[in-house]
Amino acid sequence: MTRDYELINDEPGYLRVMKAISGAERVGLDLESNGFFRYPERVCLVQISAPSGAFVIDPLAVEDLSALGETLADPRVETILHSGSYDVVSLDRDWGFRLGLIFDTQIAAAFVGIRRLGLASVLETVLGVSIPKEKNIQRSDWSLRPLSEKALSYAAGDVLHLFDLRNALADRLRRLGRTEWAAEECRRLAASRYEKADPEMAVFHVKGWRDLDARGLAILKALVEYREDQAAVVGRPPFRVVPDMALTALAAKPDADLRRVRGLGRYGRGRLAAGIRKAIANGKSAKPVRPPPAPRRRRTSRAENAAAGKRLAALKAWRAEIGKSLDLDPALILPMSVLQRIAQNPDALEDEMRSEEVRQWQRAEFGDSIREAAGG
Repeated sequence: MTRDYELINDEPGYLRVMKAISGAERVGLDLESNGFFRYPERVCLVQISAPSGAFVIDPLAVEDLSALGETLADPRVETILHSGSYDVVSLDRDWGFRLGLIFDTQIAAAFVGIRRLGLASVLETVLGVSIPKEKNIQRSDWSLRPLSEKALSYAAGDVLHLFDLRNALADRLRRLGRTEWAAEECRRLAASRYEKADPEMAVFHVKGWRDLDARGLAILKALVEYREDQAAVVGRPPFRVVPDMALTALAAKPDADLRRVRGLGRYGRGRLAAGIRKAIANGKSAKPVRPPPAPRRRRTSRAENAAAGKRLAALKAWRAEIGKSLDLDPALILPMSVLQRIAQNPDALEDEMRSEEVRQWQRAEFGDSIREAAGG
């Protein structure tokens, strides 16, 4: 079987590839990580396409990837991604890499009116190219070695057609006059950074926490901390250690028979059960945990609410009509959260249009018409 990519799993091969792509105007990029199976997750494959070929780099076998980071950070090099938000954050998390210039083919596809935005769908729509997208391979544990030929080919397939796709979409954007629209979104994407989760807030990310009182939340917090420690020990994602439903069930009924708690599994027996019981005890003796206060909202009358509802309906109709006329998903015109705030307080329209949520191209294209739609 002839490969349409080269597997790079040693230092000399990696340095040779970096030399081959140095000076390239563009590189295609994709990553595979192991977050569904391992904890903490990490990038396990780096797929690159360049004029000199396609390469699948094994970062578990190459100690120093700094040359790749330098290439991606170069503002003269355009990195082509598809749905690159996770990739940008992962590069920052694992290696502190920044991307200088991005062309995201999913963003570009959205701005030319394509609705089904997965890579396989966009390739089929734009280039008539079919690539395999098998769920069992998509959910592979990419940290396992050796990887099968099928898995490696699947990974390489994500970058093989990025150059042609980028060129075709860039041409459509130019013809529609939307090049800068996509470019602004790509600049925002390039500025994304990895933010480490706040352990104090982890309890409020557990499904079902809202059903608990302050005492129950204290127990849940202690259980979440115990699960986090266990996840680090066994190297598995927290949801694969103990599911949320088991933690919230215990937080609601901390004296329950652990062997009967659904989803607790081996943590309901023996030594591991002792750790659960200790966490419950710690939660019982801890201070009650109160959720973050909700933003204070001004009390409004029934007449004010009715007027706001009417304005929101008008704004949604305006957005839908603009989307239809441009053949774009209405969500691209303006965020719903912005429309809702304008509907509640039309006097804040100018402030909303200057807010971080609103893009420059949206202000330029829709500023006048939204003022009219809002009755301003």
